[in-house]
Amino acid sequence: MSAPHRLPLPTSHASTAAASQLPPAFPSRAPWGTAEKLRAWQAEALDTYRARQPRDFLAVATPGAGKTTFALRIATELLAARVVRRVTVVAPTEHLKRQWADAAARVGITIDPSFTNAQGRHGHGFDGVALTYAQVASKPALHAARTEAAPTLVILDEIHHGGDALSWGDAVREAFQGATRRLALTGTPFRSDTAAIPFVTYERGIDGIRRSTSDYSYGYGEALRDHVVRPVIFLSYSGAMRWRTKAGDEVSARLGEALTKDMTAQAWRTALDPNGEWVPAVLAAADRRLSEVRRSVPDAGAMVIATDQTDARAYAGHLARITGTSPTVVLSDDDGASDRIDAFSASDSRWLVAVRMVSEGVDIPRLAVGVYATSTSTPLFFAQAVGRFVRARRRGETASVFLPSVPQLLALANALEAERDHALDRPLTAEEAGEGFSPEDALLAAANSERGGPDAVGPDGLQGAFEALESLASFDRVLFDGGEFGTGGDLGSDEEQDFLGLPGLLDADQVTTLLKQRQADQLSGRRGARASKEAQAAQLAEMDHRKQAALRKELAQLVGAWARRSGQPHGTVHSELRRRCGGPEVALADPDQLTARLELLRGWFVGKR
Repeated sequence: MSAPHRLPLPTSHASTAAASQLPPAFPSRAPWGTAEKLRAWQAEALDTYRARQPRDFLAVATPGAGKTTFALRIATELLAARVVRRVTVVAPTEHLKRQWADAAARVGITIDPSFTNAQGRHGHGFDGVALTYAQVASKPALHAARTEAAPTLVILDEIHHGGDALSWGDAVREAFQGATRRLALTGTPFRSDTAAIPFVTYERGIDGIRRSTSDYSYGYGEALRDHVVRPVIFLSYSGAMRWRTKAGDEVSARLGEALTKDMTAQAWRTALDPNGEWVPAVLAAADRRLSEVRRSVPDAGAMVIATDQTDARAYAGHLARITGTSPTVVLSDDDGASDRIDAFSASDSRWLVAVRMVSEGVDIPRLAVGVYATSTSTPLFFAQAVGRFVRARRRGETASVFLPSVPQLLALANALEAERDHALDRPLTAEEAGEGFSPEDALLAAANSERGGPDAVGPDGLQGAFEALESLASFDRVLFDGGEFGTGGDLGSDEEQDFLGLPGLLDADQVTTLLKQRQADQLSGRRGARASKEAQAAQLAEMDHRKQAALRKELAQLVGAWARRSGQPHGTVHSELRRRCGGPEVALADPDQLTARLELLRGWFVGKR
């Protein structure tokens, strides 16, 4: 191998100085401490690139770390040194094409984001084009000819969207095999399947499994320590769910409790049903959290990630009723959507609602609160979705993401800082083997217009197989830095407010300290409440125990009869009676409270629900 070619000082219109100062979360201002120079990881990665001068380079950096700035700095140096004459950027969405073109223009590189395959060649005066992976897949031979016509740097943004044995991966390999340089970028270097990613190197481990290897990696944990990204507080909500199966049976379960896979899927879908009470309750809680954050970050915004367009519109309606203002809604990946995203980014509006397809392309640094209201549960999508909220602008900002209390999501939230590599040769799970396609391709190709999707929760044929009947929300817990805090509580309870009211400006260490303190306060309060209940029980023992015993026995008999008739578990029936009539559990209820429950339950038998 010849000695690395040292790059001379810039001689073209591209500016390395401007590329060094480009805000990592363009077009917003640079985050705290990064306005005057490259971040430490960007400088270190740039030194590695300069020393090696590789044809292929994979940079893995957590969402929000500044991959665009790093890539454009390399592009300006390669153009200035005449190593390349053209730049091609490949991105997942139309919105990201525009974002890349805007960022490149700031450093003197002219990128055409409106290039179409019908044009065949980019317009006069442009240094290159921005494409989507779908655009490349439709005419790979065209882009291969363009790439080979002049020395070209190809920047593959979110390279995980390409994979061998998939149409997009084959097209990417064909189109850019002849590139002079290829720079691959990703914040999530793994896929849900085992298809190889084009132009990525794999090495076999001692366990025989081949895993992707990056040329430079900068993880969320490192970025958090460097104050490059915000710490993320996850607030999870559970609640009672009730639905009707395809067989006509009514089923009840509590979201977050130990359930079968199918039961979890159906409870989760019931929670996300816009006609239930769970979604508006969680949106209202998230809006209260946003108000608290805006006390110290006045322009902070929030986003709901919905599964599909139908749900997104319904969620937007709930937010309009909660806030009195219609939110910005982005339902597709087109020029109109980009304009709406840009307008929201430049404003101080509170809420944006987007379908899951758009979430990866949405790059709005002021987003600080999120509601994960989608049934997608792949690690890739979860990481990309959370990445929308972690872009730091100044030290001390925190992000808050609201989740359903679903085991898959809670596990992903707890493992947010885990380093991941894309592994080949691993055995496919039964779910993956049954799907027969890539969830990521489906996200970008169809999730925007179809209800559900290949990576939606639930067994085959779940769509239309049941009817969501009722969903109630309750506060479950807070997850942060691998720890869990909180003792649960009803909506509007002091326990919930303790966490919704956390200050909007806190360093990670301060977040941990405050969460521990509030958990200790709640546990202390529970001990006091328990003592109070014990005193109440002692007083009840002095009352007419014979009357109470008779009422409890009658209530138990009626609850059993209703459970047999409705198919609901006894505990669910008791919980519903208690919710509607008030009062403590049966053992502590006084005669008046027991009598009220009996009267309500008798009404159910004659159709008075």
